[in-house]
Amino acid sequence: MDIFENISPIDYRYYGRDPKVKKKLEPYLSENAYIRYKLKVEAALAEELAKKGICSQKVADEIVKACAKVTPEEVYKEEDRIKHDVRALANCIRSKVSKNARRFVHFSLTSYDVVDTANVLRYKEFTDDVLIPALLELEKTWIEIALREKDTLQVARTHGQHAEPITFGFTMASYVNRLGNRIVAIESANLGLRGKISGAVGAYNATSLFFRNPTEFEKDLLSSLGLEPALHSTQIVPAEPMADLMHSVMTAFSVLANFSDDMRHLQRTEISEVREEFVSEQVGSSTMPHKRNPINFENVKSMYKAVMPSMITMYLDQISEHQRDLTNSASQRFIPQLFAAFYVSVVSLTNVSKRLAVDKENLEMNFNMSKDSFPAEPLYLLLAFYGHPDAHEFVRKLTLKAEKEEQGLIDVMKIDEELEPYLAKFTEVEKNVLFNPEIYIGMSRDKTEIVCIHWKKVLKI
Repeated sequence: MDIFENISPIDYRYYGRDPKVKKKLEPYLSENAYIRYKLKVEAALAEELAKKGICSQKVADEIVKACAKVTPEEVYKEEDRIKHDVRALANCIRSKVSKNARRFVHFSLTSYDVVDTANVLRYKEFTDDVLIPALLELEKTWIEIALREKDTLQVARTHGQHAEPITFGFTMASYVNRLGNRIVAIESANLGLRGKISGAVGAYNATSLFFRNPTEFEKDLLSSLGLEPALHSTQIVPAEPMADLMHSVMTAFSVLANFSDDMRHLQRTEISEVREEFVSEQVGSSTMPHKRNPINFENVKSMYKAVMPSMITMYLDQISEHQRDLTNSASQRFIPQLFAAFYVSVVSLTNVSKRLAVDKENLEMNFNMSKDSFPAEPLYLLLAFYGHPDAHEFVRKLTLKAEKEEQGLIDVMKIDEELEPYLAKFTEVEKNVLFNPEIYIGMSRDKTEIVCIHWKKVLKI
């Protein structure tokens, strides 16, 4: 199929042309994968029926072999004929086995025993096999940058304004910590996914006809697929575990978008503290040959904006009337798109982070713009500590005086008579902080190391 005939840009633009990414996604998130995973459930059913003595092993082997031969094309052709997706799947299996084996295809199951279990299985395996390793690679990359730049002086910004001295490593450590927490949340939510083999309303009506302990049959069948059963299900599995997983994914996506936004702003011409290194033939603008736009960071933010609102649909899918309605049938088919968008963004951000260049000269230049104002906080606190009755207001007025006289706060401090008796009480270490603002970085360096060591240990990277 020509990928440019696809409608979703996820398919034709963001991964369809990259065989490496496609190879990672297709086995779990494609429509081919969806059919294959439903066939896995049908094959596991046959195996379990044989183990429980309902059919022979020969029949089970027949069904398993047939499941391996069914193609999505024939399933969809059959669905077009009978207008039911899972019955179409069962008919395609039945067409490839003996008359004796046909009666045991899809035996005792309802459609969503197959659909929900298949979806849970493929999303669980995708998260374990593909998504978590990609996230760990991004986290590892950020840790390396944080530790490398733990001593690189930077001015912190709050409300878009220069605030206090920190290090660029400390800036990175914030994202190391946030992403680390989200990885743990995704792993935990993934462990909470559950399947079901409990019948049309979840009460095991059909399997109760043939098994003295139908919940044991459910547990054994799901165990063969590497899953656990929900404690209680209706025709569908409880919606909350899947919503929890996607919530964890989307909040991780928020971290990526926030990081991308920050790095995009730090590449502004007038700031220019970091830059995304271009590949040799990369073009920044169709009309301005000199442009080097932060396109990858912007794309991650844009992708986040495109898929984040879909979480509302996940929450809406928690509501299903009585033992079920069909209002989640279409909406849940878009879950693979959310996973794909997130994975593509993780890979993109990892690649660009590995090429992130830190401009120490510009970092120092920007720091020096506000260098003379940084002593304001330590001065006011030390004055208060040594007995000044209104230290904050005094220092505020001192900063206004420095601004009015176009002098640095340090220069004004040195000649202010009211300050003299207090300065005399300051230790040499305290004076050093006042007159050398670049050392007033608190625990920036130490906290960077603490955060990075913690997540390296927790995530085993």
